[in-house]
Amino acid sequence: MEWIKATGRRKASIARVLLAYGTGKVTINNKDYKEYFPVPHIQQKVVDPLITLGAENKYDIKVNVHGGGIKGQAEAIRMGISRALVEENEEHRPALKPQGFLTRDSRVVERKKPGLRKARKRAQFSKR
Repeated sequence: MEWIKATGRRKASIARVLLAYGTGKVTINNKDYKEYFPVPHIQQKVVDPLITLGAENKYDIKVNVHGGGIKGQAEAIRMGISRALVEENEEHRPALKPQGFLTRDSRVVERKKPGLRKARKRAQFSKR
């Protein structure tokens, strides 16, 4: 099997995922995923699709990710891995879909409006 390509997005992050049969090595931007994401609960987000399918040591995954923060990047990677797994085998879809791994979370930061301090926050009203 050659590399399967998939894309995941979340907030301002874009992850390009390459998936192939292997030993379970996950590489993000040429670093091990545990080195790239030192926080344990963020590491968990990255490998959630593999754990859901019980395939932790079945695939090698290479990821290029940019933009956003660590949470957005981790969730973009999770989505990309899930899409690649479904592309590899359509039977994985029923296990991944209810978990929300295949759904694009389109929430992004609201833009700042002119005359306001932030997107919605106004200056404090002064009567006198």
